[in-house]
Amino acid sequence: MADSEDNVTILHLKSLLQMDPYLKPFEKDFQRRYGLFEKQLALLEEAEGGFDQFTSSYRSYGVQRMPDNSLFFKEWAPAAEALFLTGDFNDWNNFSHPYTKKEFGKWELHMPPKEDKTPAVTHNSKLKVVVHTKAGERLYRISPWAKYVTQHEKSVIYDWVHWDPPQPYIHKHPRPQKPRSLRIYESHVGIASPEGKVASYSNFTHNVLPRIKDLGYNCIQMMAIMEHAYYASFGYQVTSFFAASSRFGTPEELKELIDVAHSLGIIVLLDVVHSHASKNTEDGLNCFDGSDSCFFHSGPRGVHSLWDSRLFNYSSWEVLRFLLSNLRWWTEEYRFDGFRFDGVTSMLYHHHGIGTGFSGDYAEYFGLQVDEDSLVYLMLANHILHTLNKDCITIAEDVSGMPTICRPVKEGGLGFDYRLSMAIPDKWIQILKEFKDEDWNMGNIVFTMTNRRYGEKCIAYAESHDQALVGDKTLAFWLMDKDMYTNMSALIPMNSVIDRGIQLHKMIRLLTHSLGGEGYLNFMGNEFGHPEWLDFPRVGNNESYHYARRQFNLLDTDHLRYLQLYAFDRDMNRTEDKYGWLAAPPAYISAKHEGDKVIVFERGNVIFIFNFHPTNSYSNYRVSAGPAGKYKIKLDSDETQYGGHGRLDHDTDFFTEPLEFNNRPNSMMVYIPCRSAIVLANEEIDYC
Repeated sequence: MADSEDNVTILHLKSLLQMDPYLKPFEKDFQRRYGLFEKQLALLEEAEGGFDQFTSSYRSYGVQRMPDNSLFFKEWAPAAEALFLTGDFNDWNNFSHPYTKKEFGKWELHMPPKEDKTPAVTHNSKLKVVVHTKAGERLYRISPWAKYVTQHEKSVIYDWVHWDPPQPYIHKHPRPQKPRSLRIYESHVGIASPEGKVASYSNFTHNVLPRIKDLGYNCIQMMAIMEHAYYASFGYQVTSFFAASSRFGTPEELKELIDVAHSLGIIVLLDVVHSHASKNTEDGLNCFDGSDSCFFHSGPRGVHSLWDSRLFNYSSWEVLRFLLSNLRWWTEEYRFDGFRFDGVTSMLYHHHGIGTGFSGDYAEYFGLQVDEDSLVYLMLANHILHTLNKDCITIAEDVSGMPTICRPVKEGGLGFDYRLSMAIPDKWIQILKEFKDEDWNMGNIVFTMTNRRYGEKCIAYAESHDQALVGDKTLAFWLMDKDMYTNMSALIPMNSVIDRGIQLHKMIRLLTHSLGGEGYLNFMGNEFGHPEWLDFPRVGNNESYHYARRQFNLLDTDHLRYLQLYAFDRDMNRTEDKYGWLAAPPAYISAKHEGDKVIVFERGNVIFIFNFHPTNSYSNYRVSAGPAGKYKIKLDSDETQYGGHGRLDHDTDFFTEPLEFNNRPNSMMVYIPCRSAIVLANEEIDYC
């Protein structure tokens, strides 16, 4: 390691600066960041014997059963005066089982087995940590390392339940190979049923996984798994970081869900929330040891003013232990294949993105506003995850556009594999809200789809859970609104609202899928045009589950047009699986014609043609092509099975001519109906 942070040599910084010369003025920032990262790794080696042991701390903290069935309890509570363990096992005696104080704020308790050699604390029994503070208070807490917490029907507070099943779930299936193209099905277990209740892991395994497989998605992003006391927080106010949410079932049932997904060739990502934590004290991390700090910054720096939540102190050794071990826990215990990191913008900047509009000026991404403690934490997290599993996938949710988020750590980047293209869904909502169809700007749409940093992979999406939340509504509902209640039957002719909605819903998704990124994401149910919006049970809606469900039953009625949108989404994914455009380099855009409302581009030797004009169809329309040869229709949004008008003959062969057009060597004549999209593939190219 270099002697000082200013003299650090980053292995591949030169190639990064060549790729983006605008980063050159900030070379010293990269060197300082990388120096801090290297320093932390060296300290881990020195103090803990390396990150492998450090990130395995979930095997020593909390409660551990030893080979002789004795139990070992360990906590970090630096501000506590004394710690005791209480629970069902000792009839809730607050003083009979004291922890012993160790150095660095650690506390330990050994509990021998019972006379019959069974553990002193039985599986499924309740526990509490009793914290005595220096101010003389007695606090009842849940261990931050608790693996299972439950909420009694009549209680507001969660209980820590000792989870040590006699027959733990054994994973049967290996992790699938890392897919070349990432097609993500964003999911929430609790709403994954048409019924007005909290759905279960088991329901997801048996009823939802087969649909995801049929639809051609190869990755599930699971929301709201980390335990959260408030259901309506959508899982973003985490109270127990090591506990899988018990409202959906048991830890073993979640393990089975992931195992079955793996058997279907589907990888599973966890929506991980390390950007902040719930303010709850009795069943959360907040004030665990009675102090304002412990896991968090004290004072105003430790509070997120918009989210009303606590902010981690990423410079703290024990916070790093806790968070990095948390990532390791989910990958090893449950076999998650990676993570979508929530709230990365809030982590990266001291201002947390609050009241800040990012213009793209590089000065916004460097300097004193950057929180280098959390930035180094993210570098460490990505380095460790990818070292432990080279196929691990990490995705950053960042709205700021900070450069190098998705460049390797060895270049001075943060090491994420993908970032979310968050401008794309905003653009679609803006267009649908503000513009008539004839005023859609093709150039602006294409710009939004392709405006991403070179060399940093993006996940494109037309809508996610964010767009469906109460106060907004799904794209289908923006397009068709109340007509969805009365006019979605395929037994009656489409009225103009439904016709427009069905056609644009497909085109918006295909354009986003093919042009917007190197991965694609869909929120569950939106693939078939889910109506209305999402709203969790809360006081404001009389605790109703009416909008906290996904109406998969709409697909079970053959004559409803939801099935047509489902079929298109399925075939769009299957077509991508065959031709691999998401894994191909960015598209070559040959046409964005404002008058005709036509967009044409090539990606992965596949030609995409979109005609957004509401009324004009074009016969003998010349489109350019790279490779010469015979092209055939491989996907057509106008097919009747997708709710289209069936205006194209799929037996047609499209032969290129050596006629240069729009800076491409070849071109051909095609017919493109109004409000439709076509995918053409070259019959003479091996796409495998």
